[in-house]
Amino acid sequence: MRRSAGVLLSISSLPSKYGIGCFSESAYKFVDWLKAAGQTYWQILPLGPTGYGDSPYQSFSTFAGNPYFISLEEWVKDGLLTQKECDETDMGKEPACVDYEKLYKGRFPLFRKAYKRSNISQNPEFISFCRENEDWLSDYALFMAVKDSFKGVAWNEWDEDIRLRQKDALKQFRKELAEEIEFYQFLQFYFYKQWMELKRYANEKGIKIIGDIPIYVAFDSADTWANPSLFQLDENNIPKAVAGCPPDGFSADGQVWGNPLYNWEQLENRGYAWWIERLKHCFKLYDVVRIDHFRGFDEYFSIPYGDTTALNGHWEKGPGMKLFDAMKACLGNKDVIAEDLGFMTESVKELVKNSGFANMKVLEFGFDSRDTGNREDYLPHNYGENCVAYTGTHDNQTVRSWFETISDEERNMVKEYLEDEPESSREICRAFIELVMKSKANVCIIPMQDYLGYDDTTRMNQPSTVGKNWRWRMVDKDLSDTLKEEIICYTRKYLR
Repeated sequence: MRRSAGVLLSISSLPSKYGIGCFSESAYKFVDWLKAAGQTYWQILPLGPTGYGDSPYQSFSTFAGNPYFISLEEWVKDGLLTQKECDETDMGKEPACVDYEKLYKGRFPLFRKAYKRSNISQNPEFISFCRENEDWLSDYALFMAVKDSFKGVAWNEWDEDIRLRQKDALKQFRKELAEEIEFYQFLQFYFYKQWMELKRYANEKGIKIIGDIPIYVAFDSADTWANPSLFQLDENNIPKAVAGCPPDGFSADGQVWGNPLYNWEQLENRGYAWWIERLKHCFKLYDVVRIDHFRGFDEYFSIPYGDTTALNGHWEKGPGMKLFDAMKACLGNKDVIAEDLGFMTESVKELVKNSGFANMKVLEFGFDSRDTGNREDYLPHNYGENCVAYTGTHDNQTVRSWFETISDEERNMVKEYLEDEPESSREICRAFIELVMKSKANVCIIPMQDYLGYDDTTRMNQPSTVGKNWRWRMVDKDLSDTLKEEIICYTRKYLR
């Protein structure tokens, strides 16, 4: 990864006509805008179908795509929907906010109309797509169809025969739900068709896509249901323990994420085949892959299932380099970003170093008075070349709101480091962008909200909260020529 720069923006945050950012014309315009702004990378959030809490990090499948991102405009052009049908559907009235409840109630009836009109079973491209993706698509489509038949409840509440994937039950449900299964395959076909066209366009314009993959999968997912032996589940396929992180200066009780933990012994016995297929799939979708919570490959935090806090959790040893050696043997050297944020032990640092992957630096963390151990690592004068530097990430406050809410001690640290006092919220954003841009980091990625100088009303996610996240989206006027010229100046000035 050469010296370059990019922008962090979720697909869902693109300007759009129908309630959420998607693979419509606005996505192509954003690629053109990035190109004109001298950028090399577009970093996005995970693309999987979202469930409870609307989090892209809690998906029904690590392989499937989010049908909300399908461009309805393209379906109108293809004759699968009419303009009137789309315009008359309420998918949310606020152009700068995603209303997930209205999206669900509005889009899925349109999806079903498009499916009914598609005659998809006769489409040679569709038949080929289903054949090529059989390894994951068959189980995913069945999982979603069965889930619908049980009124959306998590799979551990299904009848025992299908919950435990007994052969007769699988055969029966595949027969009874054949049309519903094909409906979910139809959605995946169009998701992948449209995404790969957008990615191809971006690549032709010189824009590389940085994708994001959560280390864990959701419990209520096709991945866990279809592969129970790869996770720490009991004989009834209920988790023995779940993922999270211990208490720290940010959270007195720690965090309980609830994801099932991997059975690393079983995965190793199988040559890490499932993980290698997962990564192989990701490198079809993205040019660079950011792996979330990289520390979990060195040691992972195990919390007893059912606990509401992380107080009783403990650390267990992860697979370490054995997984990445196996990955490189099968896939070769790939561009990976290791999300190594948080408290870093020496063994984690050694794992990142041995992997050769670029790690992450988040400037906001350099001024956190609660973190006395790692704070210096996040100050730009300490960045090495093999890293990706950020002002903040999707989990952080925007720089503007962060500066307005930090303690006096931390604000003084910022002023001392800048050797000047920012006179406005806009100025602190510019100052932080310049600090990251001028660093030695090979790549720097700036969240779109920080380029725009927006406050926390545009924040993407506040960890450990539900109901207010993943909602912000841009409006057309945000992608101004003025901002484009400003970004070009940063990029040229610091040779990115």
